[in-house]
Amino acid sequence: MGLIHIEMFATLDLVGQAPGGPEEDPAGFPFGGWQAPLLDEVSGAQVGAAYEGTDALLLGRRTYDIFAAYWPHQKGGGEDGDIATLFNSVPKYVASRGKPDLSWAGSTQLGPDLAAAVREIRDRHENVKVVGSLNLVQSLLREKLFDRLDLWVHPILLGVGKKVFDGGTVPTNVTLLEPPAAGPKGTVFLRYGLADGTPATGDMSAPDRGVGSGA
Repeated sequence: MGLIHIEMFATLDLVGQAPGGPEEDPAGFPFGGWQAPLLDEVSGAQVGAAYEGTDALLLGRRTYDIFAAYWPHQKGGGEDGDIATLFNSVPKYVASRGKPDLSWAGSTQLGPDLAAAVREIRDRHENVKVVGSLNLVQSLLREKLFDRLDLWVHPILLGVGKKVFDGGTVPTNVTLLEPPAAGPKGTVFLRYGLADGTPATGDMSAPDRGVGSGA
């Protein structure tokens, strides 16, 4: 069985909406493209490394449409060229209730039973990447249908916009898989894995914690 691996860019207040440019969500969101001024070589290298081994993409409709309009036309060298080669060559699975244009080579629309379709994809591939696709991500979080979560937290607060952990997220344990890494502009990279169980509770005033005891 393979891994469902979520890649998510977020602000410090965990807004994940339209990081790449104003055209991603031109209606009603004033900060489209908020990620661009915060990019640096360190975070760029982390993003590039995160895609190593990817053998399929799982995308929501909006992200798919943006990618399909851009990546098939990027064939030059450099980091973008490498990602274009990868994205253009691997299968693309699209979660949509509508009828997306699937002209991007290797694209397939998922059936109406999202959970069953995602499980089939995980059985078929080794490393499935979910990029952006906030509505899809929230569905995967709700169903605990993910194995890894890469979260890039950027040092800005927007106060508005759609948040990553919203829309019915359920109590879930995750574990940090490697030490956090920070770039020179303050972006922090966190890699989590899905863990068993649900969050536990405790008493911070318990004697063995030394809290509230006057010690």
